[in-house]
Amino acid sequence: MTIKKKSHTPAHYRIKLEGLLDDTWSDWFEQMAISPEGDQTILTGPVADQAALHGVLIRIRDLNLTLLSVECLAPELENKQ
Repeated sequence: MTIKKKSHTPAHYRIKLEGLLDDTWSDWFEQMAISPEGDQTILTGPVADQAALHGVLIRIRDLNLTLLSVECLAPELENKQ
């Protein structure tokens, strides 16, 4: 088993949701960028740690939104999303 070294820098995530949200929801989602993609919403941005990621996912659940995918972006892809 390989254990990854923990980093203190936030990881960048791309979270895809069913339905459309506007920018007014940004405070609910750790200031992540909110953008429409067809009839879906894409949240992108840094998330401090796993606890913060779980917090975002809990908010998605509490708002009864449908989670389609969660992707941790490779550092070279962060600015391309």
